[in-house]
Amino acid sequence: MGDRPKRFKSKELYLEDSVFSDLETHIKREKQKARELRHSSWWKKKIATGICHYCGRKFNPKELTMDHIIPLSRGGYSEKINIVPCCKECNSRKKSLLPVEWEEYLQSFQKK
Repeated sequence: MGDRPKRFKSKELYLEDSVFSDLETHIKREKQKARELRHSSWWKKKIATGICHYCGRKFNPKELTMDHIIPLSRGGYSEKINIVPCCKECNSRKKSLLPVEWEEYLQSFQKK
């Protein structure tokens, strides 16, 4: 219907089709890089300790998941400096929070 680009509203930010498409492309490309890193010796060494980056608890290395400190959906990349092992619970709670937002989330529990 018409030649006007579709717009998506997300927290006062309007994304045109092309920007949304670029974000989708970015995420797909970075997820593929992450899959490749998951099979690398670097990642195997990283999870061998079995320690979650966020809560510090010890797990079986196979129970740890790969987390992007700066999420792909927020512009992060699948580079070694941005990837850490974490438990499924922390990964689920963190979702797409940035490090500063995650710290605020944790502090909100300490205040209660």
